[in-house]
Amino acid sequence: METINAMELIKAEGQLVEELSLLIERVQIQTYKHVISSVTLLFWHLGKRINEYILQYARAEYGKQIVVTLSRQLVSKYGRNFEEKNLRRMLQFADQFKDMEIVVTLSRQLSWSHFLVLLPLRKHEAKLYYAEK
Repeated sequence: METINAMELIKAEGQLVEELSLLIERVQIQTYKHVISSVTLLFWHLGKRINEYILQYARAEYGKQIVVTLSRQLVSKYGRNFEEKNLRRMLQFADQFKDMEIVVTLSRQLSWSHFLVLLPLRKHEAKLYYAEK
């Protein structure tokens, strides 16, 4: 039987740890990106659905009140991400980025924070230009 030198064993174990570490880190990064993309898509869907609901009743005053009411309920159930200000941003997001396919594509590269930077831009072309940069 061949004996393995202690140094070779240490080296082999080090290489194994390095290989396993790379696999773990790759999956961690993929998971993080997936979560960020999923949250961004969730916020778009929420904004779209609330916009549809408000438009169904076609009353601006009702729209203002429903956002406040929804926010209170969602914050108590899910936390601060659903405060009124953020819900209004979700409405704006869904209104300015109407095409879900574009949102899906961009959400793979951009986080919710990136979209918040794009929302104040006036021209849709500018939003898409900076999103792609």
